[in-house]
Amino acid sequence: MQKILNEIAELCSSATTEPTKTGLPRVLMIQGEVPTHQLAAVYEPLIGLVVQGGKTISIGTQVVHLEGPSYFVIPTEMPATGYVRQAANGRPYLSVALQLDQKVLLDLLKDTPNTVDGKNNHNEFSSCPATAPFLEVWLRMLRLMKTPEHIAALAPLYEKEILYHVLIGPEGWRLRQLFHSHQKGSSIHQAIQWVRQNFTNTFEIDQLANRACMGITTFHRQFKSITGLSPIQFQKQLRLLEARKLLTYSGYSVTDAALDVGYESVSQFNREYSRFFGASPARDAKLLKEMGI
Repeated sequence: MQKILNEIAELCSSATTEPTKTGLPRVLMIQGEVPTHQLAAVYEPLIGLVVQGGKTISIGTQVVHLEGPSYFVIPTEMPATGYVRQAANGRPYLSVALQLDQKVLLDLLKDTPNTVDGKNNHNEFSSCPATAPFLEVWLRMLRLMKTPEHIAALAPLYEKEILYHVLIGPEGWRLRQLFHSHQKGSSIHQAIQWVRQNFTNTFEIDQLANRACMGITTFHRQFKSITGLSPIQFQKQLRLLEARKLLTYSGYSVTDAALDVGYESVSQFNREYSRFFGASPARDAKLLKEMGI
């Protein structure tokens, strides 16, 4: 297995500390000495493979520790914070990711209706050890970077194989959950996307529940099972992440950033920002600018 990991690392040697395109559809890579200051982002739906080093992700109140080689599944858009660290042998953190394509995933799930055991369904996010067969298909996918003329024909096959390995593994129920939500027409994911697009606005939970054609209690439970957060927590973290961007990259004042993302009280914004990021808005933005993030 180490030989496979070494070749993957060699293939991904051009990756930077930002998500780096590979030339392969929906496949990204990232590596390097990322500062230990808390980093945050809105994750897109993806399967992430930690090749070497480690990563700690905080989603809501849940904390997931990943050590390479292992993988994790993000089934829908969700805000998260985290840290990365180098491997024990001193090699830099390295990971690759496959962004989930809804159509590809749903087509595969329709063809494999009985492969997931729902008994393992739980709400906690977790990591899974990467098996040799799983790493081998990732290696075949990444080798296509050397033969781009074969990407169109082979990348879709390897993408399905990666998805299939996840589907039949411990985290496969998350992909099944995504499938059922679309199959039933519940629109829970559409409600999540609506919050993402309208997070600066105030809303009532019953409005979202109606959008998803659910009762309030059922909606609240399913929303949290998918995102790890309640709808209000989800909205709050989206606001704080956007405010961080405005403060760091757009030169906004603390007051302007707070109001722009939907806060009516600047003091409340300061409290919640400090609690979430571990530093006041002004200090956090200053640290990020100094680190060049």
